[in-house]
Amino acid sequence: MKVLLAVTEAQSFAGGAKLLGMSPPSVTRAIAALENRLGTLLLARSTRSLRLTEAGRRYVEDCRRILLELEEAEELAAGASVRVRGTLTVTAPVMFGELHVIPLISSFLAEHAELNINALLVDRPVNMAEEGVDVAIRIGRLPEGDYHALKVGEVRSVICASPGYLDQVSRPQTPDDLLTAQIIMTSASAAMTQWQLMGPGGPMTLPLKPRLTVSSNQAAIRAASLGGGFTRVLSYQVAEALGKGELELVLEDFGTPPLPIHVVSLGSRPSAKVRSFVDYCVARFRQNPALNAATAS
Repeated sequence: MKVLLAVTEAQSFAGGAKLLGMSPPSVTRAIAALENRLGTLLLARSTRSLRLTEAGRRYVEDCRRILLELEEAEELAAGASVRVRGTLTVTAPVMFGELHVIPLISSFLAEHAELNINALLVDRPVNMAEEGVDVAIRIGRLPEGDYHALKVGEVRSVICASPGYLDQVSRPQTPDDLLTAQIIMTSASAAMTQWQLMGPGGPMTLPLKPRLTVSSNQAAIRAASLGGGFTRVLSYQVAEALGKGELELVLEDFGTPPLPIHVVSLGSRPSAKVRSFVDYCVARFRQNPALNAATAS
């Protein structure tokens, strides 16, 4: 496995041999023996290039994980502290990632020089196993699955507008007051295109016709701050604007139940890098008032 990783990194047998302090013929024999034992071609060779086959790519990914776990096991057996190293893949919603995950990643990397992180910020469901994700930040109810999840906070959907706009049109007292108002709607999330509220008789959906539709929550917040009308986003997304007095919440008594935030990882025995990053995120997220629906406003 180590020989295969060295050849892959160097992109040549000779380069891999140099990295390992071995002779090129020994490296060639080791790879051939490995392919023979597995019964599949791992490296496609030509006179000009060397590349991994699809089977080789999957096997190399497994090799990196297995060898890292082996090194960690040996360090634990020897009584040494386990180093956080390797590559960690993290996913989160776009705006949450930009506001809250990237700052944590930056400070975490500063503490662990042997670690690399891939941050996948997307507003879509990510299959952690299929896409090779180690840690996910989820907002909302979690589906059934084999994973470890720690709740770190909760957020809620809020309706807001700029104080200047509210002074012009008056502050709504019931959801029906929004039917003739200027609405800024974001298509970034399906939950935000249908404005569901809790009325006296239970859940209700407002049949709104937006004056402005944008493709990102940040754009909707910006438009509302400029006096463009009412928008509906998640509480953490407007925490800063509320604090600055750029936006004001309305119809809070008609809000829907809060959405939980979880830090999710796969497997019952996560690696040192996953354990360390999860612990790091959990401690800091739980201390963040913007991620507590009770104090976000």
